[in-house]
Amino acid sequence: QVQLVESGGGLVQPGGSLRLSCAASGFSLGAYAIGWLRQVPGKEREGVSCISVNDDPIYYKDSVQGRFTISRDNGKQMVYLQMNNLKPADTAVYFCARFMLPDCSGSYYSHLAYDFWGQGTQVTVSS
Repeated sequence: QVQLVESGGGLVQPGGSLRLSCAASGFSLGAYAIGWLRQVPGKEREGVSCISVNDDPIYYKDSVQGRFTISRDNGKQMVYLQMNNLKPADTAVYFCARFMLPDCSGSYYSHLAYDFWGQGTQVTVSS
Protein backbone atom coordinates (compact mmCIF):
# COMPACT_ATOMS: atom_id res chain seq x y z
CA GLN A 1 0.00 0.00 0.00
CA VAL A 2 1.03 3.60 -0.49
CA GLN A 3 2.99 4.95 2.46
CA LEU A 4 4.75 8.22 3.17
CA VAL A 5 6.80 8.58 6.33
CA GLU A 6 8.24 11.91 7.46
CA SER A 7 11.19 12.39 9.78
CA GLY A 8 13.58 15.12 10.86
CA GLY A 9 11.36 17.47 12.79
CA GLY A 10 12.25 18.91 16.16
CA LEU A 11 12.87 22.00 18.26
CA VAL A 12 15.21 24.61 16.83
CA GLN A 13 16.08 28.20 17.69
CA PRO A 14 15.19 31.05 15.33
CA GLY A 15 17.77 31.22 12.57
CA GLY A 16 18.49 27.53 12.81
CA SER A 17 18.09 24.76 10.24
CA LEU A 18 16.34 21.44 9.90
CA ARG A 19 16.17 18.87 7.13
CA LEU A 20 12.94 16.96 6.76
CA SER A 21 12.88 13.61 4.98
CA CYS A 22 9.98 11.76 3.38
CA ALA A 23 10.32 8.05 2.65
CA ALA A 24 7.89 6.80 0.01
CA SER A 25 6.87 3.19 -0.54
CA GLY A 26 4.13 1.23 -2.29
CA PHE A 27 4.34 3.25 -5.51
CA SER A 28 6.93 4.55 -7.95
CA LEU A 29 8.09 7.92 -6.63
CA GLY A 30 9.34 8.80 -10.10
CA ALA A 31 5.78 8.97 -11.44
CA TYR A 32 4.44 11.63 -9.07
CA ALA A 33 5.10 15.13 -7.89
CA ILE A 34 5.45 15.39 -4.12
CA GLY A 35 4.55 18.28 -1.88
CA TRP A 36 5.34 19.45 1.61
CA LEU A 37 2.48 21.06 3.49
CA ARG A 38 2.16 22.34 7.02
CA GLN A 39 -0.61 22.84 9.51
CA VAL A 40 -1.07 24.77 12.71
CA PRO A 41 -4.01 24.20 15.07
CA GLY A 42 -7.22 25.75 13.83
CA LYS A 43 -6.02 26.27 10.28
CA GLU A 44 -6.11 24.26 7.08
CA ARG A 45 -3.02 22.56 5.77
CA GLU A 46 -1.17 24.87 3.41
CA GLY A 47 1.28 24.03 0.69
CA VAL A 48 4.88 24.98 1.40
CA SER A 49 6.64 23.48 -1.58
CA CYS A 50 6.12 21.04 -4.43
CA ILE A 51 8.60 19.23 -6.66
CA SER A 52 7.77 17.66 -10.00
CA VAL A 53 9.06 14.30 -11.18
CA ASN A 54 11.95 15.85 -13.13
CA ASP A 55 12.54 18.71 -10.70
CA ASP A 56 10.75 21.16 -12.98
CA PRO A 57 8.63 22.97 -12.07
CA ILE A 58 9.23 23.52 -8.36
CA TYR A 59 6.97 25.75 -6.32
CA TYR A 60 7.57 27.52 -3.02
CA LYS A 61 5.24 29.46 -0.78
CA ASP A 62 6.33 33.11 -0.87
CA SER A 63 7.22 33.22 2.82
CA VAL A 64 9.72 30.35 2.50
CA GLN A 65 11.24 31.25 -0.87
CA GLY A 66 15.00 31.57 -0.49
CA ARG A 67 15.03 29.77 2.86
CA PHE A 68 13.63 26.33 2.02
CA THR A 69 14.89 23.93 -0.64
CA ILE A 70 13.01 20.87 -1.81
CA SER A 71 14.77 17.96 -3.48
CA ARG A 72 14.14 14.35 -4.38
CA ASP A 73 16.00 11.11 -5.05
CA ASN A 74 13.71 8.89 -7.08
CA GLY A 75 16.11 5.95 -6.88
CA LYS A 76 16.00 6.03 -3.08
CA GLN A 77 12.29 6.85 -2.98
CA MET A 78 13.07 9.93 -0.87
CA VAL A 79 12.03 13.57 -0.84
CA TYR A 80 13.69 16.21 1.32
CA LEU A 81 12.95 19.70 2.59
CA GLN A 82 15.97 21.67 3.73
CA MET A 83 14.81 24.52 5.95
CA ASN A 84 17.24 27.31 6.77
CA ASN A 85 16.89 30.56 8.72
CA LEU A 86 13.84 29.20 10.46
CA LYS A 87 11.37 31.60 12.04
CA PRO A 88 8.78 31.14 14.79
CA ALA A 89 6.10 31.50 12.08
CA ASP A 90 7.40 28.25 10.54
CA THR A 91 6.25 26.32 13.60
CA ALA A 92 3.78 23.66 12.44
CA VAL A 93 3.27 20.00 11.75
CA TYR A 94 4.85 19.28 8.37
CA PHE A 95 3.44 16.65 6.04
CA CYS A 96 4.68 15.19 2.80
CA ALA A 97 1.98 14.21 0.36
CA ARG A 98 1.59 12.72 -3.09
CA PHE A 99 0.39 15.21 -5.71
CA MET A 100 -2.16 13.68 -8.07
CA LEU A 101 -0.11 14.48 -11.19
CA PRO A 102 3.53 14.10 -12.30
CA ASP A 103 4.06 17.84 -12.40
CA CYS A 104 3.24 20.42 -9.75
CA SER A 105 0.88 23.22 -10.61
CA GLY A 106 -0.39 26.35 -8.95
CA SER A 107 -2.87 24.24 -7.00
CA TYR A 108 -0.01 22.79 -4.93
CA TYR A 109 -0.98 25.12 -2.08
CA SER A 110 -4.28 23.27 -1.55
CA HIS A 111 -4.53 20.04 0.41
CA LEU A 112 -7.18 18.97 -2.11
CA ALA A 113 -4.50 18.44 -4.75
CA TYR A 114 -3.00 15.47 -2.89
CA ASP A 115 -4.22 11.90 -2.49
CA PHE A 116 -1.91 10.28 0.07
CA TRP A 117 -0.31 11.74 3.18
CA GLY A 118 2.26 10.93 5.78
CA GLN A 119 1.59 11.16 9.50
CA GLY A 120 3.42 14.46 9.90
CA THR A 121 6.44 15.65 11.85
CA GLN A 122 6.43 18.53 14.33
CA VAL A 123 8.69 21.51 13.73
CA THR A 124 8.95 24.03 16.56
CA VAL A 125 10.98 27.21 16.19
CA SER A 126 11.46 28.89 19.53
CA SER A 127 14.12 30.44 21.69
